[in-house]
Amino acid sequence: MTKGPLRVIRWFYPGLGIKRWLLLAILGVVLLVNGAFRWFTAEGAHFTINQLVDDIVDDFMPLSVLPYVFMGLGLVFVFFGIRQWMRAIVHAVTPENKDRIVDALLDMRLRRGYKVVAIGGGTGLSTLLRGLKRYTSNLTAVVTVTDDGGSSGRLQKELGILPPGDIRNCLVALADDEAMVTDLFRYRFSEGEGLSGHSFGNLFLAAMTGITGNFDRAIKESSRVLNIEGRVLPSTLESVRLRATLEDGSEVRGETSISTSTAPISQLLLDPPGAEPLDEVLDAIAEADAIVLGPGSLYTSILPNLLVGQIATAIANATCPKIYICNVMTQPGETDGYTAAKHVSVLFAQSAARVCDYTIVNLEPPQRLLETYAVGGQIPVEPDRDAIEALGVRVVGAKVMSETDTVRHDPQKLAEVVLKLIDDCIAERSSFVRLSAPAPAIALKESRPAP
Repeated sequence: MTKGPLRVIRWFYPGLGIKRWLLLAILGVVLLVNGAFRWFTAEGAHFTINQLVDDIVDDFMPLSVLPYVFMGLGLVFVFFGIRQWMRAIVHAVTPENKDRIVDALLDMRLRRGYKVVAIGGGTGLSTLLRGLKRYTSNLTAVVTVTDDGGSSGRLQKELGILPPGDIRNCLVALADDEAMVTDLFRYRFSEGEGLSGHSFGNLFLAAMTGITGNFDRAIKESSRVLNIEGRVLPSTLESVRLRATLEDGSEVRGETSISTSTAPISQLLLDPPGAEPLDEVLDAIAEADAIVLGPGSLYTSILPNLLVGQIATAIANATCPKIYICNVMTQPGETDGYTAAKHVSVLFAQSAARVCDYTIVNLEPPQRLLETYAVGGQIPVEPDRDAIEALGVRVVGAKVMSETDTVRHDPQKLAEVVLKLIDDCIAERSSFVRLSAPAPAIALKESRPAP
């Protein structure tokens, strides 16, 4: 399509609401004129607007073509009148204010976006958030607080704060100026007594916790400083650890030990049990347009959130679409040999609730890094559709992988698939046609344009 038609189409995009109110004003003028002439007629006047116009133009053109000429001219005048009026507004401001108008327009579109609750941890959740923030600012990230390794684990032991690592990743992903914030918050000290191994972002959250006296408050203040799109919430403010019973009967404690165990996991628990979630988390789930689980480590990123208080039950009771994003690759020590259906069945069994209605599976296995990952015991997760559908879960197959130095989900592709799925779910629920049984698979159509 040429540049000219594209510019005409873009003019009709929803924006600040100027066009719709001008059109309403034009309709008001039409109704006012029509009502005035009806009043004149009711008062005994014996002329109409059509008679006056016919008398004027009768000498210039046949009256039979007059309706078509007037309708065409009317459309042209309305289109170019509103268009030039809007241009006049933009040209009347300084170049600096033009940027502000564009920013205001984008902010308005983001505020009208879907309310999405994303649940997980690690790099998977931040990848999803990085893609979704281009389409909506109504994002709530619910993040696990069971990390006990690296800088996060050291800060938890030394300062008694909740592990900040996964929270930091989500704040960075949602930050307004992500490039600069990423470099700053991921900067890791390589020397210095007590500093070596710590990232600046973790120390920043630790310092903010000391200033505010509360980890939840520290996250909110950090979000304000970074001007993030959406909000980040820990699943609980209580200090908890993971405890897993393996199929060989042994027991391991702590996220790091669980992720490096060799025997398959039989049961996952929080220690101590009974941790309560934040009220904001439950409120966000109840008000969500969609709930997304993952991507991320099944046992150490996603399930720890579902083991907190009433979170799993709240998700199961939610009426919005509940979507699980299955990992691209298996994870040694956690999901060795797991298919996509096995991921879903474990999700149901460990959370003791039906926490997803849809599963997004990757249909494009890696090529260049396949052998490299195989050396580490990782293989592509098999998208066994029939087995997933047997669990009553609808399958969304799509190419959502990114293969660079690592194999993971592509933020843009994943966000487009998630939002297209939400669009389809809302359209289906708004129609008179209801699917009586799970569909075999949802065929994804065109990509959703970025704002």
